Amino acid sequence: MKPFLDRLSDTKHMIYDGGFGSELFAEGIELTNSALANEQYPQAVVDVHADYIEAGADAIGTNTFVASELHLEMAGKSKSDVGSIVSSAVQHVKSAIDKIGKDVYIAGSIGPAPGAIEADTGDTDFGIPNQAVRDAHKRVIYALAEGGVHFLCLETMFSAKEAAVVVDVARKTGLPIAINMTYKYTKDRKTGQILYRTDWGHSAADLLDILSEGEFSDGDNILDDVCILGLNCGAESRRSEHTGMPYAISGIQQLSQAMKDRGIEPKKMMAYPNAGIPFLDKNHNTYYTQGPEEMVSDLDNLISSGVYFIGGCCGTTPRHIEHFRRALDAN
Repeated sequence: MKPFLDRLSDTKHMIYDGGFGSELFAEGIELTNSALANEQYPQAVVDVHADYIEAGADAIGTNTFVASELHLEMAGKSKSDVGSIVSSAVQHVKSAIDKIGKDVYIAGSIGPAPGAIEADTGDTDFGIPNQAVRDAHKRVIYALAEGGVHFLCLETMFSAKEAAVVVDVARKTGLPIAINMTYKYTKDRKTGQILYRTDWGHSAADLLDILSEGEFSDGDNILDDVCILGLNCGAESRRSEHTGMPYAISGIQQLSQAMKDRGIEPKKMMAYPNAGIPFLDKNHNTYYTQGPEEMVSDLDNLISSGVYFIGGCCGTTPRHIEHFRRALDAN
């Protein structure tokens, strides 16, 4: 298998995996923190990863999205548990790789802090202290690196400032870094322009500026340390035209334009949206509005927007990934 950065230089598109938590829920596994499944339901974790490998994913994310001490402490764990939980998560992906017998890249999943951070709120009365956030991410990142992941994948980031803090820590490992923000629909009341912004009001352009300005990296331009930029998930709950694949297409177009406006050499772009809007059925089970056939019908438009790395988030399944794989292989 090629080194990850060499693979990125290949023109052949890559496929990421799909939803993880929703797959656990489908098996009746509901936990206060999904990272606990690494210890409590190890075979289920391996099986979910294996299903995505078998479906055709080129890269698999570790079950470490909420493995930081800031999350684990709310589930009765401590910072001393982080290392073993992260280590087991990486090992579960390796076990799935051995089970299927196909080489894939391992992405070290890094999620956001469980609440606003000081850099965004302006104080520690309402925000988690910046140093606590940095320390928590550092513990996860170094455990992922020691476990042998091929790249680090920041995902569902609501704060571009927190993303900058994470990148400043992550760059010291020497591993390739991907950043995926989560946006929602906003509309300028005067111009009518639709612009995606995070819960903290950060657009794709803001992310580029914050990374470049070096406020959280001792003045260093850490945009240069990031090799993949993109988006995942999707916070819109009412507008179907801005969820799932349409959300990914519009968001990637805005990211691409932001790089162009700033004269930034284009980076590889990644998108793994939700399977549409979630609803509850009569039995109070969650279902999503975009099945594999509907999502894959927009795949060509997503690729035309400039995406290189394609996957799915909440509600997407191995069947979605299998449809993506078939469509890409048919081209």
